[in-house]
Order: sequence, then structure tokens, then C-alpha cells
Amino acid sequence: MGGKSSPLANGNSKKYESSDTDTVKLQRKITLMNGVAIIVGTIVGSGIFVSPQGVFVGTKSVGASIIIWCFSGIFSMLGALCYAELGTSVTRSGGDYAYIYVAFGPLGAFLMLWISLLIIRPTTQAIVAITFAEYAAKPFFPECKPPENAIRLLAGVCLCLLTAVNCLSIRWAMRIQGVFTYAKILALVGIIIMGVYHLASGHTENFHNAFDGKYDLSHIALSFYSGLFAFGGWNFLNFVTEELQDPYRNLPRAIWIALPTVTGIYVLANVAYFAVLSAVEIESSTAVALSFGIKIFSGVQWLVPIFVALSTFGGVNGILFTSSRLFLTGSQEGHLPQLFSYIHVKRSTPIPSLIFTCFTSLLMLFISDVFVLINYYGQILWLSSAASVVGMLWLRYKRPELPRPIQVHTAIPILFLLCCAFIIIFPIPTQPWNTVIGLGITLSGVPVYYLCVKWRNKPEGFYRFLSSTTNYVQYLFQVTYPEASELLPQS
Repeated sequence: MGGKSSPLANGNSKKYESSDTDTVKLQRKITLMNGVAIIVGTIVGSGIFVSPQGVFVGTKSVGASIIIWCFSGIFSMLGALCYAELGTSVTRSGGDYAYIYVAFGPLGAFLMLWISLLIIRPTTQAIVAITFAEYAAKPFFPECKPPENAIRLLAGVCLCLLTAVNCLSIRWAMRIQGVFTYAKILALVGIIIMGVYHLASGHTENFHNAFDGKYDLSHIALSFYSGLFAFGGWNFLNFVTEELQDPYRNLPRAIWIALPTVTGIYVLANVAYFAVLSAVEIESSTAVALSFGIKIFSGVQWLVPIFVALSTFGGVNGILFTSSRLFLTGSQEGHLPQLFSYIHVKRSTPIPSLIFTCFTSLLMLFISDVFVLINYYGQILWLSSAASVVGMLWLRYKRPELPRPIQVHTAIPILFLLCCAFIIIFPIPTQPWNTVIGLGITLSGVPVYYLCVKWRNKPEGFYRFLSSTTNYVQYLFQVTYPEASELLPQS
């Protein structure tokens, strides 16, 4: 991987650099509405169409499930407010990675990058891509489940196509994000209207004894994993702050517009699901929206999988866009090979980082059990979010001179951290091996860090191989190291 002192930082890494009047760097092309579309479009992916079953299975209670959806939205809003402060005081792209780096130094940031590289990002993209493929293929297999190999192939095509679009144009990637965001909101509004109409027609039987169920804390915490998975993406705009226009104003504005909107839509959509589907039907369905459509949209139920496919397609686009910026920032700090920080000389797109993001996601397609994946990386994901918010409190004490255009009340991060502790600790008795394996993968990054990052005097053959590979990638994709961004300060 090498640090910033690697010979690659000088040498031939500037072959494609433009003149001073046409510098190569990330451009601020993301507007406020683009930012809202990134948050909404990334959050509203596969979760609202898959997670209702996971939330309900944990509690077996209609009323408790709806409350969990409400609290999942509130919890995400608390986190987003904390990230608004973080994103306006540490304005580099990279999200959690950048904040942990500034607060706790390079080792903590590398471990966060390591688990994002191996688990969080490729798993999230694979889940959403698989969901897209399942719903897109469903109209061609109305009487049975689509073949698994066909689903994997279609999910791979989706990932590759959107990677190509993101490599070619930021503007086209943002247009796709906007169009598909409107499509998925339209689909959910249709579900809500039909569900409320069904409920208003007197079909309230599914809400009788709504709070009967099981309420042990470990299962409630696992229900929150599925609910919070559906809200995943609330912090993704923080990964692209260097490309956001006027981030001091537009970052918090986008959060205030997007999160309440998504929460309201999610809660109403679940009310609609429960109005139409019985508890047994929800528990037995891995495609709740499709089961809803079959019962309520008689004759045109094929529209539901189409709208869900559109929704998840936009979700994959948003995750790809932000994931590549995370790896780009990690590369700029010397924690990944330098070629991952290269961008195209004309299009200003991080092509090597995008291709790497796509490749790791393709590998994850061979794991098909969605809920195992959600529960597997849930603890690690929320541990990294909690570390970022702890870092925010630490920076208030250690770095009071940092600009803070937004400073949330201290009660908000404390409440967020208490919620994180609940969903990290209480599932341990029911899934101890997931916890052990997750921590093992995280800690496996420690020797990798000292071997690949801290060890400066590597054999010359290693640097020659890395240099030739980097030069080949430069010529192949016409990319270069961007105009230097301000490096992240350590605490």
C-alpha cells in the first residue's frame, strides 16, 4: 500500500496532469437537490421492500414493528445531526474514515477502512444488487422463484453498468440518482395510498391485538438491525463533501429535508403492508412488496417488481458513488495503493476506485442469504458510527479551534451512543460467533496496517511492481493524481 512518501508520489504519477488553468481535481457539481437525492436514493433501496419481514420476525408484533420503524428513523436522524457537525468541521470526503482519522489517528481510520473494504461496502452493494435482480426477474417467473444463477448474473450486470456510468460522467450518475429517486418515491406513495384505502374500507383485522408478541431485548435489537438497514445511507452524503456545493449550508439542509421525508414514508408504507398482509404472510414472505402487490393490484401486480427494481437500481448507483470516494480518500492518505486516488483527466471521475468497488461487490454476490449478511455486519457498522461520534466529542475537547458552523446539543450524541451500545451489545448472546468473526476481521487489519502502511523500507522489487502497475493503469484509463487536497490532520 505504501505511505505518502512512496516513490510513486513523485516519479511518473503526473503524466496526465493538466495545466494550471485546467487543474485535475474533484469538482463541486453536487447541488442541494442532488444531495437530497443521494441521501433519499441511497436510503430507499432494497430495505423497505425486504426488511419488514426481518423487523417483524424479531418481535412477532405488528405494533412493536411499527414503533421500531419510528425509532429507527429517529435514531438515524440523531446520527445524521451528529454527522452534520462532523461534516462541516472536517470537510474532506471519506465520512467515518476522515472523522476517525482526525480524532484518533491513522490506525483507527485504517481499521475502519479495512472493514469497509472487506465487509460493509461490498456487502451493502451486493444486498441491494441482489434485491434489484430478484424483482427485475420476477415478471419473467410469475409462478416460481427466479433461478439463483440468473439473479447473480443480473445483479452483476447492474453493478457493471452503473460502474461504467459513474466512470464516464458525474453528471449522468447524478441524473440517474435523481430520476430513480423520484421513481421509488412514486412507488412507495402508491403502496401507501392503496394500503390506507384498504384500511379505511374497514379492513382493520390485522391490527387487532397489535402489541401481542415477544419482547426480549436480544430479539428487539436484531429487529432494529433490519429496520436500521433500511435507513442505511443517512450518512452517505458525508462521503462526498468535497464535491458538494456550499457544504456548510447544503449538508445540514439535505439532512433536514431527506431524513424526516424517508421516516414518514417508511412508517406509512409499513402501516400499508400490515393493512393488507397478515402476520403469517409477512413472516413467510422475503419479498413483502411483491406479496402486497399480488393482493392489492389485481391484474397489474407486475408493476410492483418493476418499481422495486427501479428503486434498488438507484440505490446501487448511490452506494457505488459514495464508496468510491471513501477508497479515494483512503488512498490519498496512504492507506491504499495510490492508484485508487487517481481520477480521469477530463471527466474528474475516480475510475480505479470505482472499478475496485465494483469488483469487491461482485465477489459478495455469491452469498445469497440477505438477513445473514445484514446481521453479520450490523455490529461492525454501528461500532464504526459510534466511534465517529465519540471522535466528535473528543474533538470538541482536544481541537476546540476547529470551525463548527453547526454544533449540536451534547445530549444528541450521548443519546445516539446509548442507542448504538444497545444494538451492539444485546444481540451478542443470540449471535456470538458473528460478533467474534466481525471483531476478528477488524483486528486482522492491525498487522496489515503495520506491514503495508507503516513499513516504509519495502524491497525495491515491490516498488517496481507497484510503479509499473500504476503506470499501466494510468495509460489504460487516462487517469492522474488529482490536485492535492488538504491532508487530514491527526489529533
